[in-house]
Amino acid sequence: MSFAPLQNDTFLRACRRLSTPYTPVWLMRQAGRYLPEYRETRARAGSFMGLATNTDYATEVTLQPLERYPLDAAILFSDILTVPDAMGLGLSFALGEGPRFAKPVRDEAAVGALEVPDMEKLRYVFNAVTSIRRALDGRVPLIGFSGSPWTLACYMVEGAGSDDYRMVKSMLYSRPDLMHRMLQVNADSVAAYLNAQIDAGAQAVMIFDSWGGVLADGAFQEFSLAYTARVLSQLKREHNGESIPRIVFTKGGGQWLAEMAELDCDALGVDWTVNLRRARELLGGRKALQGNLDPNVLFAPPARIESEVAKVLDAFGAPHTGTGTGPTHIFNLGHGISQHTPPEHVTTLVSAVHTHSRRMRGA
Repeated sequence: MSFAPLQNDTFLRACRRLSTPYTPVWLMRQAGRYLPEYRETRARAGSFMGLATNTDYATEVTLQPLERYPLDAAILFSDILTVPDAMGLGLSFALGEGPRFAKPVRDEAAVGALEVPDMEKLRYVFNAVTSIRRALDGRVPLIGFSGSPWTLACYMVEGAGSDDYRMVKSMLYSRPDLMHRMLQVNADSVAAYLNAQIDAGAQAVMIFDSWGGVLADGAFQEFSLAYTARVLSQLKREHNGESIPRIVFTKGGGQWLAEMAELDCDALGVDWTVNLRRARELLGGRKALQGNLDPNVLFAPPARIESEVAKVLDAFGAPHTGTGTGPTHIFNLGHGISQHTPPEHVTTLVSAVHTHSRRMRGA
């Protein structure tokens, strides 16, 4: 399988801690409901899963934000819950609601029945990866992704999103053996899933530990971090002679950044509660940093967006220049973009990142 040569490798260079002419930017959930063209495509698809499981639709919506904005990476349009869906839990989405599983995993029998799914059940994802990579035609790199083992477990036990995580934490504390069993299966499933995305054409992969931050200290290390490490230990380091950067993002995980620095990954994403200067000092250049503008800044007037972007870039500080490796920054939000965001405000954001970061390099 061959693809067009990459024209803009700024994001990949930053992941590899190499100098870049400016700070690359992409946004979590950049293909989504804030774009009117996305809403039109979803209406044609009939449902979220109709969109995600159709190669042409998934390709179309992945590229939509790149048609509007000079972003430095594309991210596969999919959902973090495709893996447990392939395990037979019955994933569905109602318009205006979050995901829901028809068969939550809440007892010993259900946990015992879990196994790594046949990756052919996720062929629609891998077909989309290849289609998107071809459609990009080398414009920017393509990021593949999955939910973390712990985040998947939260949805699998709760059956949907949760405000208090009562059921999954009840299992964690009352039957830790069951939780560990589920997390082992999840980790091995996620590793196989991401490796298949790499084979299909993903040029970087990201693990979204969206709910790691709801855990207590100690529980995070045992039930989230350890299983993220298990995934990373199985991931392909390169494909077709190119290294494949690995990014880990734990929302609410800033207090564990020192321990996350030991993960076998290339970049760590941080949310808006983290001070980037302190994070950079703590990492000592061992990992690229990704983040971390508060998504709600995008509801402010353009001038304020520009000033807040500058604050984030200035907080990270002087970028790495010259040869060799050093501290690098990938600009992103501290979590996914809100569906209510004015699209024109993203234009302001991307322009501000590129302009201010070039200025910081003397360009």
